[in-house]
Amino acid sequence: MSPQRARLRWNGDSVTDAIREAAARGVLLGAEHVLAASRQRVPINEGTLERSGATSVDEQQLVAAVSYDTPYATRVHEDMTARHSPGRSAKYLESVLPETAGEVQALIAAQIRRALR
Repeated sequence: MSPQRARLRWNGDSVTDAIREAAARGVLLGAEHVLAASRQRVPINEGTLERSGATSVDEQQLVAAVSYDTPYATRVHEDMTARHSPGRSAKYLESVLPETAGEVQALIAAQIRRALR
């Protein structure tokens, strides 16, 4: 019997880069998902607060942020005594984070799985 030979090409660096890019895409998708969920709860008077919502991602650190950019966003978020329309509430961003955590993780995992195909 003749000896068998195998050749292996290691593409570790390119695979690592592809995983990192996929994770960054997943983090962005996750942040956008959290933003969409929080927009369903943000109190609406004229819609300015809701429209000010945005996401940003630091691709190097794989960290995302969801923010609302109006002078009164923090006050509306924190004022637990204010009355709002049904389905709208204070803590409109904070309250959706634990509820969407599993979905965010799934979005990130799906992007990484796609990169590894």
